[in-house]
This record gives sequence, structure tokens and C-alpha cells, in this order.
Amino acid sequence: MTTTSPAQQAQIRGPKLLDRMRLAIRTRHYSRRTEEAYLAWVRRFVRFHEMRHPAELPPSSVAAFLSHLANESRVSASTQSQALSALLFLYRDVLQKDFGWLDGVVRAKRPKRLPVVLSPDEVRSLLGQLDGTRWLMANLLYGGGLRLLEACTLRVKDVDLAQRQLTIRHGKGGKDRVTLLPDMLVEPLTAHLARAFAIHQRDLGAGCGRVALPHQLAMKYPNAEQEWIWQWVFPASRLYWDGPAQIWRRHHVHESVLQRAVRDAAARAAIPKHVSCHTLRHSFATHLLEDGYDIRTVQELLGHKDVSTTMIYTHVLTRGGRGVRSPADRLVR
Repeated sequence: MTTTSPAQQAQIRGPKLLDRMRLAIRTRHYSRRTEEAYLAWVRRFVRFHEMRHPAELPPSSVAAFLSHLANESRVSASTQSQALSALLFLYRDVLQKDFGWLDGVVRAKRPKRLPVVLSPDEVRSLLGQLDGTRWLMANLLYGGGLRLLEACTLRVKDVDLAQRQLTIRHGKGGKDRVTLLPDMLVEPLTAHLARAFAIHQRDLGAGCGRVALPHQLAMKYPNAEQEWIWQWVFPASRLYWDGPAQIWRRHHVHESVLQRAVRDAAARAAIPKHVSCHTLRHSFATHLLEDGYDIRTVQELLGHKDVSTTMIYTHVLTRGGRGVRSPADRLVR
């Protein structure tokens, strides 16, 4: 039976493991989705090892779990990589146990997949099946290259109607960037913000009107959560009760609202492709390259850290896989 050192026993008797991990994640300002994913993997890891505390387990326990995921659960390479990242974080940043051999763990490589891209006519057909707020949000995904969660979490202060630009805060990798606000969306977005402002005024009149802010901002600006500029551009239809703070708040619209709308719109438009919200972002990048914009500009608008990530779109340009015109087309008058 494995014995534990006094230090390990002290760790086990201390605050609950998941609470410690949650605190470590938030201290490093990781995204909410990363927090949820990492906590879920730690729970799964503990259950796999019959509820034994990770501090008690030998280094081989991580390899056994990863092998189980690959060989028995048949998870994808990206899923296995995420599980490994969660366990590395657990041992290095929470338990302060550095298994030296983990540095040499070979991560499963993702197979190279080309993104699904819609033609301009397919985009037009898809958007024609949407209306109201869902139409506006989908147009922002396509017109500005936004990720789904970036559109959902837009705040009023980050919409610049005069300059025709959107500021994306804490995007993937914790980076800020500026992207396009299409001219054709200025008028409908202005009308939408007027409706959102009326909702905010009613909330304030009812003693509500608060939104969640990042912890450091909430501490620095205690009244900002009620200010109009900090409100969500796309607020949820209902308030929710914030138990720890003991107040009512309004969240942003849930991602699933637009996901379902886009999926259903693609079906109604009879588009013979696997269409998701991210497909609109892929189409934004590809169509910009087709229009002659340089790849560095597209990289900045998308917020990619490395231009090699943006290069994937050069493989799906029209006129063939690499933008090359087939010699067979010369034979056709």
C-alpha cells in the first residue's frame, strides 16, 4: 500500500482539492471554459483511480489515465491533449509536484483538418434564414471574424459605431484585439443597443441592473457593474440570482441560443455542409484572402498568435486547393 509523506498528508487535510485548483486557475486569469474543463478532468482522473487523492498517486497514474482515454475511451487527440494539460496544471501549479518525466510526455498530434468554408452565396442564404438578435449576432461572426463566445460577451463600451470597429477583450489566449464592424450593421446594431438600454433602465428601476465583472475590476470600480457601458450588448432574457453576492444580475445570452439558430438555419437553407457558428469565422478569413487582403492583416483581425495558424485558409481558397487555376479550364470557352 502506498504511504504518504507528512507534506502530502498536510495537503490532503487542507482545503478541498477542487477549491484549491479553482483558486489557482482564477489567480492566473484563465477563461471560465478552461476552468470548467480542467475541473472536469480532475474529477474524472480521481474517479478513474477509485477516489484516491492525486497527491497519493505515483507518476505512472497519469500515464495510465491517458492510455485509458486513448485505448478504451477512444477520445480524440485534442481531448487527450486537454486532459494532459489539466493534469499538468494540477500537479505543477496546485500540488507543487514536478514529475520530471512529464516534460517528455508525447502529446497526441491532431490530424490536420481543413476548415469548412461557405461560399458568399451560401453565407447569404444562411443569414437569410435568421432574424432579430440571432441575425445580428451571426452577421457579427461573419462580418468581424468573431468567435461565438466573443460575440456573446461583447460589452457596450467595446462597440465603436463611429470608427466602425469592435474591441475584443480577453479573447483566446487572454489577448485583446480590434476587428471590423461592417457598415451594414451600424443601423441595426444602433437600434438593438437602444432596446438593450431600455431593458437596463427597467432593471435599474427594479433595483437590479448589475452584470458580473472580472474580480479585479469589481474591486477597483465597485459601481461599474450598474453602469451602461459595462452592460452586455446581447443580454439574456431573464435575470439570475447570484447566491454569493446575494443580488440579482443579468447574464449575457447563452451560446447555445445562436448555436441552435445557425444549425437550424443551415438545414432550412439546404446547405450541404457541416455548418456551425465557427464556420462563419472561417468564411470571414477565407473571403478576405480571396478579396486580396494580405495574410498578416487577416491574422491580426482573427487574433492568431502565429501566422501559420492563419495559413490554413490559403488551402481552401476558391479555384482549387491553393488558389491555382486548373489548365483544364483553358479548354472551356
